Amino acid sequence: MSVKVKGEINIANDVLADVAGYAALECYGIVGMASQSLRDGVAQLLSRDKLRKGVCIEGTEDGVKVDLYVIIEHGTNLTEVSHNLADRVRYVLTSMADVPVESVDVHVQGIKVRK
Repeated sequence: MSVKVKGEINIANDVLADVAGYAALECYGIVGMASQSLRDGVAQLLSRDKLRKGVCIEGTEDGVKVDLYVIIEHGTNLTEVSHNLADRVRYVLTSMADVPVESVDVHVQGIKVRK
């Protein structure tokens, strides 16, 4: 038997960014997260402990807006990988954190051959 407790739960945007970053890495065709800015026209691949720098979360009245900056594997269909990534991140944030997602925008910062 569950007991309802009155109150409110607040989840920090950094936590949501971490969840979205790890969900992104699980998607087929994603090599890694990239920084939001390009240095000399080259995307910087982020290490696993800095995934949140490749995710921008903005709170709105209807939920959150998510911007993902990714590097995609060479030879994959960019459109399909981007759609699958957006759907996966939307599902994970909605199911794990119970956060309504208004939009997920995918920014492909680069393409890389996986070794």
